[in-house]
Amino acid sequence: MSTENTIPATLGDNEDANYELFLTQVQQTGLVWGLYGEDGWAICPSIEYEDTEVFPFWSDQRYAAALCTDEWDNYEPRSITLEDFLTEWLPGIHEDNAMVGPNWDIEMTGLEIEPADLAAELSGPTEH
Repeated sequence: MSTENTIPATLGDNEDANYELFLTQVQQTGLVWGLYGEDGWAICPSIEYEDTEVFPFWSDQRYAAALCTDEWDNYEPRSITLEDFLTEWLPGIHEDNAMVGPNWDIEMTGLEIEPADLAAELSGPTEH
């Protein structure tokens, strides 16, 4: 059975379910998807924390591509290997005092996770 058929085409508004899907898919595929444009990687202001930025990432290229409209139409999905994400990206995001937004929905809302917490989840067992 192909996993392609079990992957929803779009993300719902259940933040916890989107996060669990992020963890499961990233561990299965070994890829994380971000949005990259002429000014670099997409970042957003935090809704939860003052003076904090959030780097949104997705577990599937389609989820990232769904956000490439309106003010984000100059971005395109770009993959990052899980190894690079764990060894380079998350430590760098931590150093920048920023957060990670895993599998944000089409409204650009979702959980804001500490990079170290996400690294621990992704490095742990594959079953969630």
